Amino acid sequence: MGITGYFELQGKCLVVVALRLLFLVPAGVPARSGESYLKDNITVRQGDSAVLKCNVDNKVSRVAWLNRTTILFTGNEKWSLDPRVVLLNTAVTEYSIKIINVNLYDEGPYVCSILTNKKPESTKVHLIVQVPARIVNISADVSVNEGSNVSLMCLAIGRPEPSIFWKFRSSKGNRIITEGEYVEMTGITKDMSGSYDCITSNDISPPDVRTVQVTVNYPPVISRARSTGTAVGQKGVLWCEASAVPLADFQWYKGERRLFNGLNGVKIENKGKQSMLTFFNVSEEDYGNYTCVAMNTLGITNASIILYGPGAIHDVNNAALSPTSSFLLLTLVLTLSVLSKF
Repeated sequence: MGITGYFELQGKCLVVVALRLLFLVPAGVPARSGESYLKDNITVRQGDSAVLKCNVDNKVSRVAWLNRTTILFTGNEKWSLDPRVVLLNTAVTEYSIKIINVNLYDEGPYVCSILTNKKPESTKVHLIVQVPARIVNISADVSVNEGSNVSLMCLAIGRPEPSIFWKFRSSKGNRIITEGEYVEMTGITKDMSGSYDCITSNDISPPDVRTVQVTVNYPPVISRARSTGTAVGQKGVLWCEASAVPLADFQWYKGERRLFNGLNGVKIENKGKQSMLTFFNVSEEDYGNYTCVAMNTLGITNASIILYGPGAIHDVNNAALSPTSSFLLLTLVLTLSVLSKF
């Protein structure tokens, strides 16, 4: 027998001895013999109160409440030092106690011991404590490059054992993606960037929800660009839009010459994913091919856009898009980027 078992046995023996002294039960008569029956289990949620009832009558001479190893009450006298355990002033035919703010340590068997005509009886009840599901550990927000592998973790506790499932939220909608503590994603794409909700529940209380934000970095992709026709003397605007994480930086070129904001009568304005090249007073020299370059730390791309005059025939619906610029343009852009750091 281990040390724990030894002390538990000693505690039970002390309770039995105490009850014999209280009820003046003759030696050799078990303190819990006679008529005894098991009531239905009492189930309460952690933090709530539990009421344990015991029915008595006028033939009862002594009565007591005890748990596994401790006498709680004998008659109106309190033996327990726990302030959460109180005796209820109920009907004369009922001897009930109340445990306030129940926790897991309160779970277990309780006995109402009764002495009637020197014959001990007992009523037994088992207290079951339920614990609402709660997330105790979850992955931190993560930022990865496209193509990487990502593992998310969410740990929860509760009684009964809680279920865990994951919901993916993005600009395209919400959907349940998996059940269990872990989410494994291989070769992640930009479409998998978004919020991942870990949801745990055991139907004891509303679900506990926590979120991991997954950011997928990817090189720029120019999604919109349009050629524009403008008459001499009028205002003309060329623009392009690039999706990228991190956001793309934009540069504008005419041929191999880079354009700068405020020079040669043009304005360059970047707003988030969009860049606009504005001509306030279009001249014949302004007509021609322009290149919008979008770049971030992961890559570079460009689109060819044409500013033309009235009567010229051009494909105004689509600009020429390419995943990489010409060798000369790439060399020029990268050289300028390096020089700008000095």
